[in-house]
Amino acid sequence: MAGGGIVEGGGTRAHLYEGRTTSFVVIACIVAASGGLIFGYDIGISGGVTSMDDFLVKFFPVVERHKNQSTKDQDYCKYDNQKLTAFTSSLYLAGLVASFGASGVTRRFGRRPSILFGGFSFLIGAALNAAAVNLPMLILGRIMLGVGIGFGNQAVPLYLSEMAPAKLRGGLNIMFQFAINIGILAANLINYGTAKIKPWGWRLSLGLAAVPAALMFVGGLFLPETSNSLIERGHLEKGRALLVKVRGTTNVDAEFEDMVDASKKANEVKHPFRNILKKRNRPQLVMATFIPFFQQLTGINAIMFYAPVLFKTIGFGGDASLYSAVITGAVNALAIFVSIFAVDRLGRRILFLQAGVQMFISQAGLSS
Repeated sequence: MAGGGIVEGGGTRAHLYEGRTTSFVVIACIVAASGGLIFGYDIGISGGVTSMDDFLVKFFPVVERHKNQSTKDQDYCKYDNQKLTAFTSSLYLAGLVASFGASGVTRRFGRRPSILFGGFSFLIGAALNAAAVNLPMLILGRIMLGVGIGFGNQAVPLYLSEMAPAKLRGGLNIMFQFAINIGILAANLINYGTAKIKPWGWRLSLGLAAVPAALMFVGGLFLPETSNSLIERGHLEKGRALLVKVRGTTNVDAEFEDMVDASKKANEVKHPFRNILKKRNRPQLVMATFIPFFQQLTGINAIMFYAPVLFKTIGFGGDASLYSAVITGAVNALAIFVSIFAVDRLGRRILFLQAGVQMFISQAGLSS
């Protein structure tokens, strides 16, 4: 739960919040946002390695033969393989399942343990993938990566929202998305280089996932828990002391009281999942469900994930397809960078509307 709860009478005390953006908060948010790097790196790296012949020969020889033989089949059909699908989808299935467990861990034990466990699981997955000698070992590594992403994606955005001052919450929270796109861009650049290293370049690509994972895990060892989490678990004095430290002022009464009130109201809800289905909560439920749902339906995740393969199937050469993926990642990262500085000035709705217009124009151009 983010700071700034509902108080008696339905009002808020946000206008009374004092404090500044301390270096402590900035460093904590940068370290926590590194959790986005692991997700972004995997999105960018997987499509690249599946376009490398050495990787395909090792684990998917059927796909490699189909890819390199001259047939009348459509190019994308050459990648239609159940084992290859298992390689790509196992991570997301594991992440989906892990996110349910991560929710309980994050709520009961705090945001920091989830961040640590996510980083550790991703480290194990990166090691397994880099050292893989057969398909089961490769998929096991993907599953461990998925568990790490499930925990990281659950805890990191929440951690950023709770640590950030109210006036900068939008920009600091977007740092997670920015980290994701930096991870994608870095992965595309690495793939472009490792594709020239025969025959083990793919191992380097997969193994370097350990770098953001190590940053997330080691950094997490030094991260404090959030005040919200401490208050939620009954540690009021510790929560207040931490709030004084992160805000750089002793006058935190208004924000602290809002956190306590919000925690009490949250604890009064006995069946949260059943409660959210009630009619009074339906507008929030619909927005929270359908906004990300339709965003996913635009296909951007699939494009980012399979960018090198997609470019190759429309006729680009091996190097050209990887280079085009780099350009796509760079544009995406630039857009997020602009959003970080615009979101708290222009508001969420303006960015949401203009993004919808941009996506509509882009989709129309792609289909023409």
